Amino acid sequence: MSKALIIGAGGVASVVVHKCCQNSDVFEEICIASRTLSKCDALKEQVKKYKTKVTTAQVDADKTEEVIALIEKFKPDIVINVALPYQDLTIMDACLATKVDYLDTANYEPLDTAKFEYKWQWAYRERFEKAGITAVLGCGFDPGVTGVFTAYALKHYFDEIHTIDILDANAGDHGYPFATNFNPEINIREVTAKGSYFENGQFIETEPMEIKRVYNFPEIGEKDMYLLHHEEIESLALNVPGIKRIRFFMTFSERYLTHLRVLQNVGMTSIGPIDFEGHKIVPLQFLKAVLPDPASLGPRTKGKTNIGCIYTGIKDGKEVQYYVYNVCDHEECYREVGSQAISYTTGVPAMIGAMMVLTGKWKKPGVYNVEEFDPDPFMNKLNECGLPWKETFKPEIVD
Repeated sequence: MSKALIIGAGGVASVVVHKCCQNSDVFEEICIASRTLSKCDALKEQVKKYKTKVTTAQVDADKTEEVIALIEKFKPDIVINVALPYQDLTIMDACLATKVDYLDTANYEPLDTAKFEYKWQWAYRERFEKAGITAVLGCGFDPGVTGVFTAYALKHYFDEIHTIDILDANAGDHGYPFATNFNPEINIREVTAKGSYFENGQFIETEPMEIKRVYNFPEIGEKDMYLLHHEEIESLALNVPGIKRIRFFMTFSERYLTHLRVLQNVGMTSIGPIDFEGHKIVPLQFLKAVLPDPASLGPRTKGKTNIGCIYTGIKDGKEVQYYVYNVCDHEECYREVGSQAISYTTGVPAMIGAMMVLTGKWKKPGVYNVEEFDPDPFMNKLNECGLPWKETFKPEIVD
């Protein structure tokens, strides 16, 4: 039995809290901490029916010394970081200072530039190894499960994987003219940044939303999807031997894109500060404040998500095609934990990853991406914990 400190109190954190409490045989005690204590207390109230002991705390995750003080007080076995990506490094510093294992769901990015890279966190490898603690990076769904899927495919079905297409489709409808299914600031930074894909040993940059494909997703049908840069491309390019190409596609409706273009045209997606009535404000942060809170979308959202990976490669000298994916129902997620499927598909893998570390299956000193661990116990837990996966060896291949 173990103790986990969960930093964050948004939609994903809510799922992590519920799922940890559903697995009280591993998570004996959790502490929910964020800048807003009332949000933590509200989450605690939602899970009072479970056996897991739950406490709450206020912490500013931008300040390493506050995180250190909280860790020293609570004495967790692992810190689950589901705060903002800007805070990854301060929390990692606190874990180093206190010699506590660490897990997050998204790579660090600087506040003042839309750069999605692992280099800042990979720089901690030697220090975590010397401290004898484990850091698991990007353990949501994408990144996260997509890396586990890749390790599983390579372990069981391929001698070499040559191409990977990661497909992320959300067919959910929340009824708003425009809203994002996860943190608006992070979502819009990601979508408006330049795209890229990996091919023949190099990254090829594209203009935002330049490359479009239409794909017929199992259980949700044909959807428009667009090539984006995504951080797991960077780690998979290093960790999958012989890989020739990796692409990431995400679906967007024409309604979403029309609203986004208007917001871009009037400067509302800018991440640079501007003067407004004597104050410095960041337009994108202001936009985030007026858009619907993703945590509020659960009761409104209907439909399903489909996230998975298509692989091509070689096994025993023969060509193999393989598609592994999960379909998640927004309404079922809300009935279980009070959140929509986007939060659910990120929060469940974060809990499973923490479980893997706490039970010793993914425990090794250093800083790692999920595809560097044994995928089998994680894949089994996906089936048990609400994200069952399906597979086919006759997928529709993306052009």
